[in-house]
Amino acid sequence: MLKKRIIPCLDIKDGETVKGINFESLRNAGDPIELAKKYEKEGADELIFLDITATIEERKTFLKLVKKIAAELSIPFTVGGGIASIEDVRILLEAGADKISINSSAVKNPRLIDDLSKEFGSQCVVVAIDTKFADMGDFVHIKGGRENTGIKTLEWAKIAEDLGAGEILLTSMDGDGTKSGFDLRMTKLISENVNIPVIASGGAGKIADFEMVFKQTKATGALAASVFHFNEIKIQDLKSELKSKNLAIR
Repeated sequence: MLKKRIIPCLDIKDGETVKGINFESLRNAGDPIELAKKYEKEGADELIFLDITATIEERKTFLKLVKKIAAELSIPFTVGGGIASIEDVRILLEAGADKISINSSAVKNPRLIDDLSKEFGSQCVVVAIDTKFADMGDFVHIKGGRENTGIKTLEWAKIAEDLGAGEILLTSMDGDGTKSGFDLRMTKLISENVNIPVIASGGAGKIADFEMVFKQTKATGALAASVFHFNEIKIQDLKSELKSKNLAIR
């Protein structure tokens, strides 16, 4: 059984860490390098860096910043934003990333998942899925949540797995930044219907939310941002509490 992972996320815009609610109303959340150092020290299991406007602005990820953050880390480091080719991934891995996250580019060109998993191994390829309940169903959204693709979330998760994704980062846009708890329904649905690890994202507000997502779904990781950035939850306290609830935490 895979031990559960606690994963902070750095959403990057204009070189700064930001956080919003439902992907909107972004506010500054601190210096990404200082936050990375903090999470390394506090015992985070991994760190995810998402350049949230790279696709919209049609540019590549902030490479210098990736290098600076990677230099501070010994834990696995996943980078996403503006990745559309094998060469993009090679550059990021050389800069210090351990894994890459693709979202909009994978939806537009599903073969990219297959190409990257064959070139770098499936363990390197995280497919990020931003899901939102709309038109009486759960649909994949791209371009920072701005565009409803019309693709059903479960259908896309299965396709991503079949094409060679090693992991799914599932973000509930409805829960994002609300601190009302993870989307247990959606996380349960996806994690029970694929055979690769699923990271739950969107909605963490208190320690009990992490306990519930690990006990009520098959998610192997839980991602959060603002509760960690603003010191509302300390990672070492969270892990200690979860272990006391007999959860297998790294």
